Amino acid sequence: MSRHVGLAFLQVETSNARGLACVTRNEKESTMRILILGHGKTGKLVAEVAHERGHGVHVLDAKENAGASALTPPFVAGFDVVIDFTNPEAVIQNMRACLATGAKMVIGTTGWYDKLGAMKELAERRGAALLYGSNYSVGVQVMLQLAAQMGAALQHAGYTFSLAETHHVSKLDSPSGTAITISQVVKQAAGIEELPIEATREGDAKGLHTLEARGSADRLVLTHEAFSRRGFAEGAVRAAEWVSTKTGCFDFREVYNQLE
Repeated sequence: MSRHVGLAFLQVETSNARGLACVTRNEKESTMRILILGHGKTGKLVAEVAHERGHGVHVLDAKENAGASALTPPFVAGFDVVIDFTNPEAVIQNMRACLATGAKMVIGTTGWYDKLGAMKELAERRGAALLYGSNYSVGVQVMLQLAAQMGAALQHAGYTFSLAETHHVSKLDSPSGTAITISQVVKQAAGIEELPIEATREGDAKGLHTLEARGSADRLVLTHEAFSRRGFAEGAVRAAEWVSTKTGCFDFREVYNQLE
């Protein structure tokens, strides 16, 4: 069953219980209707954060939207922004269906970037908005900046770079999209062709990325550790608020500091 979160009430329905709770919101906030695709751990938290920020939320899980079948033009037109946290296969179908209508989309799913060029072309042709990113945590965005500085500063200093990442066992892509992005940033800044990535999947790890630069006399370590998924969810909702008035294609790395 699809899940709808209204502006004034939060309705929660499971197979065992159903409840209705009154929620107070700031009337001065600008509200939107947000469609969230994906009802996994992060998708659920995105819905919660969006509601807390005063937005109306409708959630579709994989069964309700198999093959993007629910994303008809009239249905998509009822929302200001679509946020996708699904999987690499589903996200392509979802983007094709939504961007073709001129929709505004925030893509939190990773593992699909081989199709990025085609999705950008579709968004631009249809006057849509596509905001994508391998990680919506502001802390990770700062780490990317520091990683670039680290690579550039040690470019000719005889250091060897390596990267390790750990995520929960149900994460489908390995290495993570964030690890790939960090690697690309460092390789470009340091002028190197290879940067080994060690990927680990264990328990319910929220996300740990560690960049190491090792020299003959010392080593430098840069680490980002997520304690919860809330940072990702907050970034994605703030990104949706930002992109709701835009058209074109945007990398979250390039716009995160413009969010409110």
